[in-house]
Amino acid sequence: MKNYTQAEMLTEIQKLMEELFEINPDDVTLETKLVEDLDLDSIDAVDMIVHLQNMVGARIKPEDFKAVRTVGDVIDVLTALVEKENA
Repeated sequence: MKNYTQAEMLTEIQKLMEELFEINPDDVTLETKLVEDLDLDSIDAVDMIVHLQNMVGARIKPEDFKAVRTVGDVIDVLTALVEKENA
């Protein structure tokens, strides 16, 4: 499992948003809301989770993402997952 800094995770998520959803990377910040700002729906979220799992090399449980609202929340979940896996 690769360890990413918060900045590296943000960069990877920006690239992912551009590749999957044609969202300008400059529009993706820690405060960006997934639904309100990026207009992602539940199917988009599943696509994103699959790609994030590949990125960090660990399975993400759906319940871990229930409270996720912003890109920063996504990074918090990924960071916790990486720390747990590496413990």
